[in-house]
Amino acid sequence: MLDLVVVRAIFILVLALWAAFLRPFSLLSWQAGVGGLALGFCIIFFEIRLERVSLKRLIGAAFGSILGILGAFLMSLVLDKAAPHEGFLHVAILLWMTYVGLIVGAKKGDMLNLSALGGIFGGEKSSKKSFKILDTSVIIDGRIADIAETGFLDGVLVIPQFVLRELQLVADSADSMKRNRGRRGLDILARVQKMAHLNVQIVEDDFPQTREVDMKLIELAKVYDCKVITNDFNLNKVAQLHGVTVLNINELANSLKPIVLPGETMRVFILKEGKEYNQGVAYLDDGTMVVVDNARKMISKTIEIAVTSVLQTTAGKMIFGKYDERVHAVMAAERHDRPVRKSDPQPLMNGAAEKTTIES
Repeated sequence: MLDLVVVRAIFILVLALWAAFLRPFSLLSWQAGVGGLALGFCIIFFEIRLERVSLKRLIGAAFGSILGILGAFLMSLVLDKAAPHEGFLHVAILLWMTYVGLIVGAKKGDMLNLSALGGIFGGEKSSKKSFKILDTSVIIDGRIADIAETGFLDGVLVIPQFVLRELQLVADSADSMKRNRGRRGLDILARVQKMAHLNVQIVEDDFPQTREVDMKLIELAKVYDCKVITNDFNLNKVAQLHGVTVLNINELANSLKPIVLPGETMRVFILKEGKEYNQGVAYLDDGTMVVVDNARKMISKTIEIAVTSVLQTTAGKMIFGKYDERVHAVMAAERHDRPVRKSDPQPLMNGAAEKTTIES
């Protein structure tokens, strides 16, 4: 990056000195030098903007410009007969037609299918829309590495330089908790980069006028016309308002949780008391909260419940159930009265053995 800045600076300086030496349009040396300096900055700005344009748009713009110049030439032939001494009108038409051809050709260039030509054009088949920008929160979370290992992620994973800086600041924090989170994020990035089937790119694009990292991510997604991977609820909402597509890891995890229908029975461990009267709260292995009516006195016990309803929220899924003592008693009696198999434990024999030991 530093070498490129040096090359650009040398180019601008040489252009300014050459303009001051040649003195075009009979200008003074300092005037020509300032003009050459301004022209150099304009060329560098155009080159920076040109880096973000796809090959399709470049070809479309070039083809459109050629057609615009050809159209201006044909119109000039007609104007020579009507107004032969209007040189400004000829130049204006040339600029107008070239500009229109350039803009229209660039916009229609995305319709080109360069991959069908093969060769050097085959690499253009992967568009920027296949890029996916990683947020700081999703890197620290770590589940992105597990998802990537399964092969469900395709395209290019983009890691902005300002996200790396934020991770480094968290890893260097005086707070031990934040420091561990930052180091975990760096370890996750190293793990993702080692995956052979993934293409991970670190981009230098930054937006100095924007302070918040979330807004920088949104602006970068607009520039690259791509998606953002995150598990930040607020970033998800703000990105949707800006028209940026977001892949939320939490929403993916919620969609993969087991489906429970009302009327089904399930065994849960009542962990604590609920907010409402006579309620108990349990949790499934995936973290889903289960709210059980009539289960307050069954805390620290595993019971059978009947599912009454399932509520899907943005924060996750909640299951509501009901504990019926009579149903639980009948099911317990059925388990107690079933035929004893050889593989089942035999409490009567153990009890008899204990009684014999006591008597002896």
